[in-house]
Amino acid sequence: MKFLLTLLLLFPFATAAQENGGGETGANGSCAAAVYRQFDFWAGEWIVTSNDQPAGTNTIEIIHGGCVLQENWQGAGAGGISGSSYNIYDAATGKWHQTWVDASGTLLQLDGGWNGDSMVLIGERPAPDGTGAALHRISWTPNEDGSVRQLWEVSADGGDTWNVLFDGLYVTAENP
Repeated sequence: MKFLLTLLLLFPFATAAQENGGGETGANGSCAAAVYRQFDFWAGEWIVTSNDQPAGTNTIEIIHGGCVLQENWQGAGAGGISGSSYNIYDAATGKWHQTWVDASGTLLQLDGGWNGDSMVLIGERPAPDGTGAALHRISWTPNEDGSVRQLWEVSADGGDTWNVLFDGLYVTAENP
């Protein structure tokens, strides 16, 4: 009976390993395939501005064998909020996923992928006023000069119209 229970508990992990073994991951299960590198342009030490004003700093590191981008944000000024995200390509869904958490208690979960010239992730969370839900859409666009534009928009009408929450320009800390 113990043996059967152990097999049943391990089955989902064995199945996932088989699915990933010869597909989008390398033969050893690594995240070496090109799809895992789509968001690498965001990795680095960044100084971020919005409307030509300091917005904060952001450090994005590639961790866990190249499978995860970890973000650590610090907003500008004394009241600047801090937050972190984990970003992964999920081979099971074929989408990129971000989980964001911050010092205000915000949880934002986004999914998406490469769209034209940008990484675009979308997710839904309860509206701030408690009346329904709001869609959040964030796009990251690499620029020819090495900078990155991050555009964060929100929609209260299911995506018919969008309002800009944040329009930031990332420049490397070495080359502000």
